[in-house]
Amino acid sequence: MNLSILLTRGHRLLSLAAIVDVFETVNGFLEDDGELARFDIQLVGLDDPAELPENFRKYRYLRIPDMIYKNDILFVPAFRARDMQQTIQDNIPFIPLLTDQYKKGATIVSLCTGAFLLGAAGLLNGRAATTHIDASEAFAQQFPEVSLQPHAVLTQSENIYTSGGATSSFHMKLLLIQQYCGREMAVRIAKNFAIDMDRNNQLYFEHFKPALSKEDELVRSVQTIINARFSELRSVEEALEKIPSSRRNIIRRFKHATGMTPIRYLQKTKIESAKKLLETTDKDILEVMVSSGYSDLKNFRQLFKSFTGLSPRHYREKYGMRLV
Repeated sequence: MNLSILLTRGHRLLSLAAIVDVFETVNGFLEDDGELARFDIQLVGLDDPAELPENFRKYRYLRIPDMIYKNDILFVPAFRARDMQQTIQDNIPFIPLLTDQYKKGATIVSLCTGAFLLGAAGLLNGRAATTHIDASEAFAQQFPEVSLQPHAVLTQSENIYTSGGATSSFHMKLLLIQQYCGREMAVRIAKNFAIDMDRNNQLYFEHFKPALSKEDELVRSVQTIINARFSELRSVEEALEKIPSSRRNIIRRFKHATGMTPIRYLQKTKIESAKKLLETTDKDILEVMVSSGYSDLKNFRQLFKSFTGLSPRHYREKYGMRLV
């Protein structure tokens, strides 16, 4: 099977290396078992192949104009850049290749923030998709025609696949290995790379620390108030009462600048505080609730689970500090 990896500008090296390492390992296991290697790995890029890291120079390298045949699998690795709009601009030359390969029947796979390039190509319009949880707000704002699933570890729509952030991409690789090489090989790879196969949610990986708006002073004022007083604010109206503008105008401008309403911003700020307390202190759940600005335990638990996919107790079990 032809397995091509796009050497996009600004790709995350770990994402590229993980694709190569996992499918190289599959080939090695097959050869150990007396079978033929299944995946013919090659790299596709825009620049001089001399720029490739030394470890990758053993693979066939093609420039985009030389990619005239259909691939079986085409990977878009994660991006390392924070400025996704500029990153997309830098990688526009890949878009015709992606759309052409899709029309020819190739399986298109994006890992983590690689989904932004598929979104820019229009390949995700009307489809379910996922990306890194910390990039989900920006993705939803930039590609409103995509049915974003922020919680999802991976999505599949016909022959287009997307995966969540970082290690979630390993679950995408396991799915593909199971489809092409069988369940036994997928389990073997999971054990080899120490991957738990039961992940079905990535919400609890989010780290909410939004930057203050640079363009809109009114929005920045609301953010500053919420950031400073979230634990004492009983409602978002208390944060807006001294802002010299109508509630409707504030909400409109706030959503345009941040991708969310002030209410959601306040909730996420409170829940992020609760997460930090669960991670770093031994306060009981009731103390954590009060410290983060809530007074109703049932409501707190429901909101916490809606934002993280876990109850406060299970979140602490996963991330709380403990001595071994």
